[in-house]
Amino acid sequence: MIRAGEPAWAPGSFLTLLTVAERDELLSLGTTRRLPGGRHLLVEGRQDTQVEVIRQGHVKITTTVGGMPRLLAIRLPGDLVGELAAITGNGRIATVTTCGDVVSTVIRQAEFLNFVNRHPHVAAQVTAAVGRKLRWANDRRSEFSAFPVHVRLGRVLLEIATSCGEAVGDTLLIRVELSQTELASLVGAREDTVQRALRDLRREGLVRTGYRRITVLDAAALRALTEKAEWL
Repeated sequence: MIRAGEPAWAPGSFLTLLTVAERDELLSLGTTRRLPGGRHLLVEGRQDTQVEVIRQGHVKITTTVGGMPRLLAIRLPGDLVGELAAITGNGRIATVTTCGDVVSTVIRQAEFLNFVNRHPHVAAQVTAAVGRKLRWANDRRSEFSAFPVHVRLGRVLLEIATSCGEAVGDTLLIRVELSQTELASLVGAREDTVQRALRDLRREGLVRTGYRRITVLDAAALRALTEKAEWL
């Protein structure tokens, strides 16, 4: 079990909601490995049923639509992935890919389900984790018709920067590389529309962009922009 130098779990992630004893027992059930960026932990459509606990680093959740991958979400240290296949026994509904170096503990379905059945509190947290993911997806879909693209983009960038950003002075550098195609998937817009929205946010001094790198320059102003839109 990796201990030395292991960073804190992301606030609100699955592991933070377990007791120390529950967390230690769960992680002891699996095999912990370190993987480089660009590796698939889980692949959409496959029939395997293990779960993965992300211990360090970030992963992207994608699905294939029309032959092209579409970014659905980003998972953080402390998050659980692959639990639906473990619970239902059905095939994978998405692909999980490492963003840079990732440390993950892989747990076989039988060990995971046995552990969950013996720990009602853990079972409740697994259910809650699935519910939060569904709510996040529903919130994004409801925003598609409620807000213009620059507001939807601002909301997503603020959320990502808050959850996996690195403070650089008064700014937040998003540590996960994001292409404009991936951003378009997250906000339900065409890529050229996202390009214009990014240009608007840059012009307002809210973000700075480089190749697959985005920095939130003024989180308070970006939050004000997204909150103001709720009242329009």
